[in-house]
Amino acid sequence: MFFALFIGQICSAQLKVQKLLIENLSNPLCIDAATPRFGWQLTENDKQNVLQTAYEIKVTTKGQTGKNNQTVWNSGKVMSDQSLYVPYAGSPLQSGQRYYWQVRVWDNYGKSSPWSEVAWWQMGLLHPEDWSAKWITPAYNEELPLQASPIFRKTFTVTKKIRSAIAYITAHGLYEAKLNGQRVGDAYLTPGWTSYNKRLQYQAYDVTTQLQNGDNAIGVTLGSGWYRGHVGYDPTPNLYGKDIALLLQLHIVYEDGSTENVVSDESWKSSTAEIRTSEIYYGEVIDARKEQPGWTTTKFDDKNWSGVAVQNFSKDVLIATYNESVKQHETFKPVRIFKTPSGAQIIDFGQNLVGWVRFNASGPAGDTVKLFHAEVMDKLGEFYTENLRSARAENMYVLNGKGMETFQPHFSWQGFRFVKVVGYPGDLKPENFTAIAMYSDMRPTGSFSCSNTMINQLQHNIQWGQKGNFLDVPTDCPQRDERLGWTGDAQVFSRTASYNMNVHNFFTKWLKDVAADQYSSGAVPHVIPDVIKRAGSEPGGSTGWSDVSTIIPWNMYLAYGDKQILQNQYTSMKAWVEYMVHQSKNDLWNTGDHFGDWLFYSVNDDTDGSSAITNKYLIAQCFWAYSTQLLINAAQVLGKKEDVDHYTELLARIKDAYLKEYVTPNGLISSDTQTAYVLALEFDMLPDNLRHQAAERLANNVTRYGNHLTTGFLGTPYLCHVLSRFGYADVAYKLLLQDTYPSWLYPVKMGATTVWERWDGIRPDGTFETPTMNSFNHYAYGAIGDWMYRVIAGIDTKADGPGYKQITIKPTIGGNLTYASADYETGYGTVSSHWKLDAGSLSLDVSIPANTTATIHVPVKDGSIVTENGKVVANTNDSPVGYMTINVGSGNYHFNSSGF
Repeated sequence: MFFALFIGQICSAQLKVQKLLIENLSNPLCIDAATPRFGWQLTENDKQNVLQTAYEIKVTTKGQTGKNNQTVWNSGKVMSDQSLYVPYAGSPLQSGQRYYWQVRVWDNYGKSSPWSEVAWWQMGLLHPEDWSAKWITPAYNEELPLQASPIFRKTFTVTKKIRSAIAYITAHGLYEAKLNGQRVGDAYLTPGWTSYNKRLQYQAYDVTTQLQNGDNAIGVTLGSGWYRGHVGYDPTPNLYGKDIALLLQLHIVYEDGSTENVVSDESWKSSTAEIRTSEIYYGEVIDARKEQPGWTTTKFDDKNWSGVAVQNFSKDVLIATYNESVKQHETFKPVRIFKTPSGAQIIDFGQNLVGWVRFNASGPAGDTVKLFHAEVMDKLGEFYTENLRSARAENMYVLNGKGMETFQPHFSWQGFRFVKVVGYPGDLKPENFTAIAMYSDMRPTGSFSCSNTMINQLQHNIQWGQKGNFLDVPTDCPQRDERLGWTGDAQVFSRTASYNMNVHNFFTKWLKDVAADQYSSGAVPHVIPDVIKRAGSEPGGSTGWSDVSTIIPWNMYLAYGDKQILQNQYTSMKAWVEYMVHQSKNDLWNTGDHFGDWLFYSVNDDTDGSSAITNKYLIAQCFWAYSTQLLINAAQVLGKKEDVDHYTELLARIKDAYLKEYVTPNGLISSDTQTAYVLALEFDMLPDNLRHQAAERLANNVTRYGNHLTTGFLGTPYLCHVLSRFGYADVAYKLLLQDTYPSWLYPVKMGATTVWERWDGIRPDGTFETPTMNSFNHYAYGAIGDWMYRVIAGIDTKADGPGYKQITIKPTIGGNLTYASADYETGYGTVSSHWKLDAGSLSLDVSIPANTTATIHVPVKDGSIVTENGKVVANTNDSPVGYMTINVGSGNYHFNSSGF
């Protein structure tokens, strides 16, 4: 019986509520959801089997005079165990208004919590007419360079005591703002990257403490960024427009209840300063001699500045920021400073990272310091940048000669481990150089470690690949002239990403751009935002890439249990499936251009048939079936019965056509490759009677290649999952532990600190793969991280209890590992699975958060005796082979299993 084993282990701890969220954010300053959703956690304590049975939410707002709180909504006591995504159901919410809320809950022991601490949120500007600000562009004198970063300023006077001040800012391009000489916020590369002509994010900042009584000055610097900078496959400027523009609205509320807006308009002035050029791929040029000291303060004299031009750009596309902004994170000091054989001065920061270098220097005015960036050194010990293609990745700084100066970029960033320094005045000293990692400010949620140090380094590399490529959009690589939101890369890595970090809002925002840029045919562009489209072309519709429209929404639903993601994306999901319907004939999709199993194992001379070539149309048929299944799943969740019935019938026809075209009666798949069998088994393309022999063929294929994988981008994510699912976990472990090419650990053995684009980016002899496509920070193959969390440690969610409302713990012992540990922060709290082999016994420590349930599968051998905290546990009838199954509620559990 559920919970029967541990129901007696109860203590009288106080029930409390913590970690209050609104739209997955803590006290957000600006949201535009008309019906925001509440979430909270029940406190962790030593009481087991705690479930919420009811909740009550109250929402208030302070009156405009600041006297008494006014109740906006009180839910009353609602009998429900729902503690995430509880929708607001009060009166309509108002633009710019701050709301305060609390929650209390009741549990299954009849206990009620006290009211939680007060949390709050603030609504953004919900309607275009809420913007009184005007779009402005610089109105330079003709002699000022067009590509220099424009600077804007305005002074204004505050004569009354301020209660609050919120600055709303966005731009065509990128912006940095200062108020009275102090930086506004800690976000970088704002407003981020979206499909600008359809969705342009703005940010909100609380600047109450930065304002002063009397005169104030606000200044904003703009950079070209993605909007008008050189971006894309064949880097092209002005993809969204030739202009560079600012929209700013500072809303001040005074203590007497009156309000005032300071806005961008014709009263502003413009000029240029030290940022002479700034391009994402090419780097930034800063000439400190061109600085205008104090230009963001009130005392600055701007009489020689130009005016501005007011523009009629759209405000209809403005949206509040959905995801976490890019911020500065870890810092690295040089681990080595050395000279190459040719005499170049090199700094090694020890980690391939994404961001920039801040340095100090002192020298004569006009002296120029150049920093070049690279991921690796070549076999001769020289600085290697050929794989950057046209991306110069060069930051140049011209000194002003006024003592010690500090430099760092503003609107460009690099992917690098090594930096070549040219023109530095004096010796290179570690204290003068700092590398700063930059990525979207996602909260870390997962950790994994085990007894194998190389696997631990692999996990480190996966995490750093995610950090470096989750810079507002999920990019393919961060260093060369690309850095695009490749859809195939993102979909294969999305489940792993959700373990390492909280990517809920990150993908929610990006998926909206997937839908926005999806072609009318239903095909999804290869990259999102779509910047490689040219007039008359629609580069999209590739299997495994366009399937991003179905795979990531479903993966995010599983990870976070948020039905709204499926609601948001359902039209897009359905459009992609319908595209494949229209491209097919007789239920067989064998047309179109596809990337296929991208970067699979191949050899130059294929006379012996050793290249693992998988028919692209076979792959397409499999992914068509998978996307159709995911659409069915989404329709079931959303209650769309007609679609469930229609697409279930379609799915049967797709699989039947696959069998007739690609599988012999004896189960041999026409492409006898690992990827072909992996996709057939993962997507359930084969009837039950052919599945186990197909799994055996897959295992034999791995053996035939000397326990090496041969899969590319599309087969790799599922390879070990299929093997372990069909009883070949030992083969999966052999693949994971393989350290010769091709394998996951080969780059680790070669010194990698991130995941490579190619299995052999650096060959054993030290030479490089094709430089035109050889990134050393490319997360796709890091999708193995999902298997490490879900299978080695065994932490997973059930599909009918997504978001870890119903948890599965099922660790897989093997690979000569003596321990493995994983912790994962869910919306309900932390799930932990730590196992260890010692003296012939297996110990398994599990933590299950409150308001969830779990099925724990404890590994056993023949004759094993299983105990929990010293008490013998009885087996259940439905335990899988090699496990004893126990159903539990929340709490901490310590199992021992003998016979190991």
